[in-house]
Amino acid sequence: MLKRKFGKTGMEVSAVGMGTWNIGNQWGELDDQQVLDTILAAYHSGITVFDTADAYGIPGGCSEERLGRALNGIRENVVLISKFGNWAKRFGGEMQFTCADIVIEACHASLFRLQTNYLDVALCHLNDLKPEEVDPWLEGFEELKRRGLVRHYGISTDHLDVLKEFNRRGTCEVVELDYSLINKTPETNGMLDYCLENNIGVLVRGPLAQGILSGHYTRDTHFTDTIRAPFNEGGSAREVYLQKMDRLDRVIEAAGKDNLIQTSLRYILSHPVCPVVIPGAKSPDQARANAEAGSSCLKDALYARLKAC
Repeated sequence: MLKRKFGKTGMEVSAVGMGTWNIGNQWGELDDQQVLDTILAAYHSGITVFDTADAYGIPGGCSEERLGRALNGIRENVVLISKFGNWAKRFGGEMQFTCADIVIEACHASLFRLQTNYLDVALCHLNDLKPEEVDPWLEGFEELKRRGLVRHYGISTDHLDVLKEFNRRGTCEVVELDYSLINKTPETNGMLDYCLENNIGVLVRGPLAQGILSGHYTRDTHFTDTIRAPFNEGGSAREVYLQKMDRLDRVIEAAGKDNLIQTSLRYILSHPVCPVVIPGAKSPDQARANAEAGSSCLKDALYARLKAC
């Protein structure tokens, strides 16, 4: 497993981490033992970064609770990242983060579910955070750092203007963003360049584009999980899915279909900003396969070919 310096946090972390959105039943139901086995397989394969969020899971908080139980006994050996800001939003109970105290209380709730007394990284989970909404988050995170409950902080967003506002004091240490061979927007919208210039650690969600880059799905696939069901015929995101599949065709034309998961993850790892990718996994075999991708970056010729496709 490649190791890399995680931006200005100074932490040395595994190049491949594990995202835990899909251990909370939103991507299909899993039992507790399967989740435990998957997380431990990731850990024993060299993965040291685990990312979650308060809103992940059915019921809400399920992903944090399961991750916390699985890390019992190895917590000090991993980098634990959680996000807050969307608690109960799916159920019509969206919280308003109008002061630092609400940020602090949201963090306390996550710490309780995760069975830990600190987060290595805490992230604001509001992708479209407005400029006037930034200060409560910065003040809350600074107070959490002062209390020793958070070691580093940042934001999950795909928008450069939001990132710049959040970094207005130069204190943003990590950004989580969507980036893959299906969605290469961060290469051209200034996000990755800004992070490189400001030494902000980059955490990449969606590196397999919701599983599309596994190569296991076709235009006729019928999804049964709650996240991808809108991709189905007649669904609200059907056209988006078809566009993603067209993009997949171009990727396969450039790189072939063999080892597509490994190639897709290594493409992201090969960017000069040295991102950390956090693909999800629902089985020990998937976790081990993701970890294996972190053993090297792409050869220059293949990277150039994929970058141009």
